[in-house]
Parts: sequence; structure tokens; C-alpha cells
Amino acid sequence: MAIISNTVAYLDNGVVLEAFFAFDDAFSDRRPAVLINHAWGGRDAFVTGKAEQLAELGYVGFALDMYGKGILGSTPDENAALMQPFMDDRALLQQRITAALAAVKLLPWVDETRIAAIGFCFGGLCVLDLARTGVAIKGVVSFHGLLGAPDNLKGQPIKAKVLAMHGHDDPMVPVEQVVAFEQEMTEAGADWQFLTFGHTMHAFTNPVANNPGFGTVYQADADRRSWLAMKNFLAEIFA
Repeated sequence: MAIISNTVAYLDNGVVLEAFFAFDDAFSDRRPAVLINHAWGGRDAFVTGKAEQLAELGYVGFALDMYGKGILGSTPDENAALMQPFMDDRALLQQRITAALAAVKLLPWVDETRIAAIGFCFGGLCVLDLARTGVAIKGVVSFHGLLGAPDNLKGQPIKAKVLAMHGHDDPMVPVEQVVAFEQEMTEAGADWQFLTFGHTMHAFTNPVANNPGFGTVYQADADRRSWLAMKNFLAEIFA
């Protein structure tokens, strides 16, 4: 058994993007794939590590790219500048992540009938928007994601199952947004779950997050529990 990894280039409307993917070569059959959407800084080592962890679970892990090949932020200001165009234009965000979905389906190890997506922070919003488009994938998982609904998909039924995980003390996602999200999911007919961790702030899965003033703090218990919840969710939707 060995985890094989590589990168693959794909396009969205002329923009060259580069995903990192990983799979276990012990399996010969096509298998489920899990898209992994990065946080606001771009496709970094955090999400490539998640792709390798998902490969160890028997999936194809596909760490997608929202910004463009080699584009990474290195400061909060740079990260915000990279993310903001997609926050301002949610249709562009939806188009960009849909391009990643098309790309993963072309990999020869992937069972294109069994695909899910997970995302962290900004990436959580991205995978929720993918579900909001009504695409027929199995499910999406948001880790401490932003929850605000886009204006361009109102009334669109959600086919994918949804698991959103949230820190109760996350200053970037107030309780009013949580309530609105739950109502949105219900009205869209989604099979949804919302898991809240007490005494937990934003970015709770990121071991280097340690800025209480900004609201981003790693929380080991929430990290462990949320990953276990995701594993159970994936096992259910891919069964």
C-alpha cells in the first residue's frame, strides 16, 4: 500500500488552476472522491495534508484551487484581497468550484457517481455554495465555514446532504446567521445537520491558529470531533 499524490492543472474560463490529489494504490477499483476547498489563503499544505488523510480512508482526495496556479496569500491583507472578489460575486465562486468538480470527474480512479466536498473557513462557504447550486453530489461538509446565503440561488432545491460544523464563540458567524442558515436549508429541502462546539472560535481545525483577538483559535477537541463526524458522514453518504 502506498499513497500516491500529484498535481493536475484545469481551467475555469481561461484561468489556469492547479489541484493536488492523492489516492491509495492498494485499491484497483474506482472509488469516491472528496473535493477539499481551502481557506482564504489559497491551496496550501493544510489542505494537501487533508487530501492525503482522505486517501488513507480509501477516497481520492482532491485539494482544489480557487485562485490560480501558484497563487497564495501570506498575510491577512493578502488573503482578504484574494477572497473578496468571490465574496462580491458568488456566481463566480460557484463557477470556480464547479470547474473543480468537473476536473475531479476526469481522474481515472474516481467513481463520478460518488463525490462529496469539504471546506474550511472560506472553503466551507464554497462547498455550501456548491450544494446550493443544486448539483447532484452526495454531500458537503463545512468546517467553521461562513454561512451567509448568496442572492443568486434563492429557491434552488439542495440535493446534496449537508453537514455544517461551527464554533459557538465564532465571531465571524453570529447566531443570527446560524438561524438563517438552518431556515435556508429547511426551505431548500436539504437533508442537513448542524453541529456546534462549545467554547470554540473560528478556525478550530487549524493547529497554527492562535489569535483570540481576531477570533481564530485552534481547539484540539473540536478538531478531533469534527473530523470523526465527517468520517461518519462520508461513510453514510457513500454506502
